[in-house]
Amino acid sequence: MSVETYSQFQLGDIIVRYQVDSTRQTAPEILLLPLSHSQELAQQREFLDSACVVSLPEKWLPIPAGKLSSLVQLRIAGKIAPGGFSYGRTSHGFAAPNELSLNGQEEISDEDSTCIRTTLTAPSGLAVIHELSYRKGERALRCRTTLRNEGTDTVTVEALSSFSLGGITPYAADDAPGRLQVHRFRSAWSGEGRACQDSIENLHLERSWSGASLQCERFGSVGSLPVRGWHPWLAVEDQAEGVIWAASLAHPGSWQMEIVRQGDQLALSGGQADYEFGHWRKDLRPGESYQSPLAFLTVTTDGVESAAERLADPMRQPPSERSANEEPLPIVFNEWCTSWGNPNHENIVALAQKLSGTGIRYLVIDDGWAQRSPEALLQENGDWIVCPKAFPNGLKPTTDAIREHGLIPGIWFEFEVVNEGTEAWTQVDHFLKRDGKPLQVGTRRFWDFRDPWVHEYLTEKVTKLLRESGIGYLKVDYNDTIGLGCDGAESLGEGLRQHLEGVQRFFRSLREALPELVIENCSSGGHRFEPSMVSLTDLTSITDAHESLDIPLISANALQIAPVSKNLIWAVLRDSDSMQRICYSLSATFLGRMCLSGDIPQLNEEQWSFTLRATRLYQQLAPILRDARFRRFGDWGDSYQHPSGGQAVRATAADQSCVVVVWHAFENPPKELWVTLPADARWTLAEELSDQSPAARIDGNLLIVAPPAAWSGGVAVLRRS
Repeated sequence: MSVETYSQFQLGDIIVRYQVDSTRQTAPEILLLPLSHSQELAQQREFLDSACVVSLPEKWLPIPAGKLSSLVQLRIAGKIAPGGFSYGRTSHGFAAPNELSLNGQEEISDEDSTCIRTTLTAPSGLAVIHELSYRKGERALRCRTTLRNEGTDTVTVEALSSFSLGGITPYAADDAPGRLQVHRFRSAWSGEGRACQDSIENLHLERSWSGASLQCERFGSVGSLPVRGWHPWLAVEDQAEGVIWAASLAHPGSWQMEIVRQGDQLALSGGQADYEFGHWRKDLRPGESYQSPLAFLTVTTDGVESAAERLADPMRQPPSERSANEEPLPIVFNEWCTSWGNPNHENIVALAQKLSGTGIRYLVIDDGWAQRSPEALLQENGDWIVCPKAFPNGLKPTTDAIREHGLIPGIWFEFEVVNEGTEAWTQVDHFLKRDGKPLQVGTRRFWDFRDPWVHEYLTEKVTKLLRESGIGYLKVDYNDTIGLGCDGAESLGEGLRQHLEGVQRFFRSLREALPELVIENCSSGGHRFEPSMVSLTDLTSITDAHESLDIPLISANALQIAPVSKNLIWAVLRDSDSMQRICYSLSATFLGRMCLSGDIPQLNEEQWSFTLRATRLYQQLAPILRDARFRRFGDWGDSYQHPSGGQAVRATAADQSCVVVVWHAFENPPKELWVTLPADARWTLAEELSDQSPAARIDGNLLIVAPPAAWSGGVAVLRRS
């Protein structure tokens, strides 16, 4: 096979090369190159030449060493499956390159953006429109695929990629043994964002000796909790060349990513979970269209943390789109770990009095404000009637009191579900169903957000209450998954997709009805910590690890997934805490959005004074942290529940004038915990947050904390001399 360049574009600092088999006009492959490394490609072999290959019968030779991977992976029901022992493992290659004909390509540009639109056609009558776009100031590209049925028959689609990259790695002339590493993030409840690195060999993705077998690693998540097991994020690193290709998916439901290999090079793809993985298939009638979820793509030579930062760029809200209440990084107080589900007018007003004048902006009333039966342990969601015992005059007197003390009142909802014991439980016709019966998980049933009645009901119950009560902050929780999907569409997976499309439509209706409303995305912590929900809301509760000792680790993980301005981090303070523990908890919040809770009314003078010192420093640093670049140092072992060693995170201001270092020492800390500083300047230690000051010192281009005590933490602020 001879490969030639069909077209090439520069989008920011990324070169996009569309490659085709020179023997025919087929679906191109997309290769991304960093601008700095776009001229250093290897001359790749055309045929395999190993001893075990050349000894084969001459009629089988020569065997191509490489194979192009189409920029779109498409599977149509009834189509003959490809070989290579891949059927059931992947939909990759179902639409072979010669079956997707290249009909043209155009570049659409203005002063702020560029879109490369490539059009293909399939024998089924489908038009396939692939769009790769760049927005000025971002370091990641946006990618998605649209199908349009221009034929005369209904076409059933069983797989469609949002993105598909090939040619990895172009810097090796062969199959790049020992140099390709895969980076991903695992996730579990209260253990989100754990970095995972594997060699291609360890994942059993070496090419087979003759290329007869297609190797595949398919992973993802199924259901309405998209971050459960894995984050929708993938990177492959060529360690010899120092180049990293990375991708993420913006989708609130079932998704999948794949690493595929049949020739010398790897291919990466991802999108909506297919029929085999997520029971998704969709009928496209003549004239109908379907658009895939959005994907983000990048390539860099600056390391995995840089690749993660680049993929987070599209989730950053430009200043023109930020609520005035969200400038720069306002502090939240949530009373969940204070009342543990038992808020009332008196204790909320007392909290408002305590927090008055501190600069804390939001006071959030969490679960327990709505009426529930005496035997209920936790939620009885669905009716959303204010509890008359806790708030005898409704919420308005309480929210008025909060505002009188200079804070913005917030409230918790889990409006997508219904619990037994409520009047709403009887509205069976409006629930999601599977096999004709209401879909129930634990104590929850789920509203069907494809149903206009549900939107009207929740507009009355949620939107009206927010407006009439003067609430300015909404915490939206969601505490279970509907699994594979629901009735009412061609497949369970398509039912799930349509339902979640309706959920996001309701979120947008809240924005339209209440433009100043600040929305927190929470799903038992971080189960919805993916780009579409992060972008749709102002901030995200990254975890339910409210008081556990691993929260500094999870907080640092989150910096690789979303912008710091989006990542809500809890600091639960207890009146029994030592000053060391209070500093440990508060320091972690400098890695995201500070959220306080706990025994605030009971803290003694020393504890409260230190807390206010931390909040003042956080407010001072907020404009720097919002746009800083973060790098992580240290070694903390394999266990999150029992971390050992230490961690430090360096935040460098966008203008390089300031460095903020957030450090934590765990069990068996090192004798010294150190962080390298930018070497082009002299630095002065301007301020510290520590229970033992001074805890840090500067030695050349190092900040050194020595000796750190076990389970201690702190913040060091350095200014350029």
